Amino acid sequence: METPFKKDVMFYRFSAYGFLKNLRFFEPFLVLLLRDAGQSFTQIGLLYAIRDIATNVLEIPTGVFADIFGRRKSMVMAFVAYIVAFIIFYAFSNFYLFALAMIFFGAGEAFRSGTHKALILEYLKRNNLTHLKVDYYGYTRSASQMGSAVNSLIAAAIVFYTGNYRYMFLAATIPYVLDLFNLMTYPKWLDGLPDTPRDRSRASLSAQTKETLAAFGAMFKHSDALRAIGNSAGFMGFFKSTKDYLQPILQAYALALPLFVSLDDTRRSAVVIGVVYFVIYLLTSYASRNAARFSRRFGNLGRAINGTFLLGGIFLLIAGFAAWKQWAIISIVVFLGFYILQNLRRPMNVGYISDQIASKVMASGLSVESQLATILMAILAPILGALADAFGVGAALAIFGAGMIALLAVVKVRTNSE
Repeated sequence: METPFKKDVMFYRFSAYGFLKNLRFFEPFLVLLLRDAGQSFTQIGLLYAIRDIATNVLEIPTGVFADIFGRRKSMVMAFVAYIVAFIIFYAFSNFYLFALAMIFFGAGEAFRSGTHKALILEYLKRNNLTHLKVDYYGYTRSASQMGSAVNSLIAAAIVFYTGNYRYMFLAATIPYVLDLFNLMTYPKWLDGLPDTPRDRSRASLSAQTKETLAAFGAMFKHSDALRAIGNSAGFMGFFKSTKDYLQPILQAYALALPLFVSLDDTRRSAVVIGVVYFVIYLLTSYASRNAARFSRRFGNLGRAINGTFLLGGIFLLIAGFAAWKQWAIISIVVFLGFYILQNLRRPMNVGYISDQIASKVMASGLSVESQLATILMAILAPILGALADAFGVGAALAIFGAGMIALLAVVKVRTNSE
């Protein structure tokens, strides 16, 4: 399918960033890895909360840092923090060291979140392509999802041939080092900094800080901007706190199949999990690439965002109920729909939010969105883990689906007709 814009060198570099960033080989197996290391669902929820709290504490400062000192520097710091986290996960195996790794991972998320999107939007602004931001971001995000698809197969192969989840952390450092060099060599003008000398005085730096913070604070006086950020963050919070619970559902389904019965449970699960996640990310890649076309079917972007939020809650409710009733196939298929919705929504949300706030503080604005999502995840993850330990994974997911549907009344965005 033809793109409505020219695919130049930066398009491919933006796409390469997303492809390499999503080669987190451990991701399709993270819950199973932590369970294999002796962690309960409640402990896993606490580890997720530690990660999210670390992200939350650093979110706004790192967003402002990116807007003032340069988005490329922020991205470099993010990837260094990620690599440190991977090494700790590989080398150690107890709750407290896992918690330390999650703090480093959370720092990486804080430096990264919103920042690369701001780099892309700066590029579009410079090239008079902002009217195509949903299309452009959808195509570059498609490369990210393709990376996740390839990631699933490589991860499954690592587990299948080694019988050990831990090697995936070591392997993940390789694409992250490559991505680090990619980011370090982005053009300097993408930072979006004013054309001032490198050795700015403290006075000029202070003035720049005040100007950025003033524009940043103005976002909170705009109800449409707040609803746009809340809608996106709410969906992300529920999605990211529940998405990894597909893994135990897949594992139970894999072990029930009369396939590879001569292999141990870890290897048998790896085959099914790898194939299913490969299919999921192929479809989410396609969904991201067609997000703009999908949103136009609703007539306007606001209506598309509200409709997909409601549908996401319904999908999560059905997936949980099906898992509770042990209808594994239904649960897996509906979870697939949930993943597709997240990737249809993401380009739409970025486009909608960018219409509500100034481009100068785009990194900060998207960091606020990410911060709200991490607050939700930090609250929801331990609750979900405790519910899963007490009532089972299916019941916990169904309860969360109902909660997500209820949240829409608070975060419904304005449509053009309102």
